[in-house]
Amino acid sequence: MGKREERRRRAGGVRTRRFVRALPALMIAGGVLFDAASPPSFTAVPLFAAAPLIAAPFFSLASTVRTGVAALLAVAALRLYSGTLFQVVPSIELLTVLTVSVLAVVINGVVRRGNEQLASARVIAETAMRAVLPTPSDRIGGLSVAARYEAAQADEFVGGDLFSVTDTPQGVRLVVGDVRGKGLDAVEAVAVIIGAFREVAEDEETLEGVARRLERALARESSRRGGLDAVEGFITAVLVEIPPGADRVRIVNRGHPEPLLLHTDGALEVLGPSVPALPLGMDLGVWPDRADEWDLPAGATLLLYTDGLSEARNAEGVFYDPAERLRGRIFPGPEELLSALTDDVRLHTGGESTDDMALLAVARPAEGQPVRRRTVKIVGLGGGGPA
Repeated sequence: MGKREERRRRAGGVRTRRFVRALPALMIAGGVLFDAASPPSFTAVPLFAAAPLIAAPFFSLASTVRTGVAALLAVAALRLYSGTLFQVVPSIELLTVLTVSVLAVVINGVVRRGNEQLASARVIAETAMRAVLPTPSDRIGGLSVAARYEAAQADEFVGGDLFSVTDTPQGVRLVVGDVRGKGLDAVEAVAVIIGAFREVAEDEETLEGVARRLERALARESSRRGGLDAVEGFITAVLVEIPPGADRVRIVNRGHPEPLLLHTDGALEVLGPSVPALPLGMDLGVWPDRADEWDLPAGATLLLYTDGLSEARNAEGVFYDPAERLRGRIFPGPEELLSALTDDVRLHTGGESTDDMALLAVARPAEGQPVRRRTVKIVGLGGGGPA
């Protein structure tokens, strides 16, 4: 979407909201002018009756009641001015506006209850998500760890982003993934994959074996529930293993955004898979997984994330590019990295993210490394990239 189209769309949305807010008052004012300027045989009652109905789904209960009262008072004042207030037809007009106003109050209550149920469902989903995604310790297996789950700002159900970190005999193993779908079904699928990961990460000798076991766990759950849709179809995931005392990191990527490796001098590597692979649970055949290896020098930080980060857009429709934004930057540790990153994404999107975002950062401390290193903030940069 081009800049002009996006700006027109946003400006049109703002104008529409303003017009809807002003419409009930305009209807009443228009009714008064029409009734005062037209012959007695013409009536503006439809305009007065429409005002509270328009207010009902968009205004608060108090505002809806005020709109109905204003419409009634307008009709009564017009008929009082014309000296016909106590005649049969004006009385029927007042009764009509009163009936419609009461109906508007009922509609407002139904809409509010629906909104409350929607908000309650979101709170339940978020609570369940945080229950299955507890924040990991900041120190695991000699590595510094930080994790964030950022819920979308739009009025949507919580998504299926996930992360987990566990210390195993083979080293620290991590998973970051994204379930297709939203809501409680997505949370249930997250619980399945997280539970399976915590079990198999301890037992499997290889990272490839972990991926195979996760695939089987999804297939088993799908069969038990009668179809792939029961576990949201598929899950993109990246599996990571950092052996104890080693300066290497192994990664199996199953259709997930590529991890980033940030070095102590500000250099950045994008850790793309040598052979692209399908997400977990697609059931389109079996191919052997292949773990790629990269150097993990002392002081380096590995960043894993879901597409809620890389697909966040600004007002011009430009995607957020974490590699471009982070290249050349230095951070004291994983927690500071994630704090700066989430702040920068909010700045990029104007606080209007439409997808949840899971972030996991792991750093291998260097010997003699000071507690804090110099950091260059990324928030506030212009032009969508590094200065």
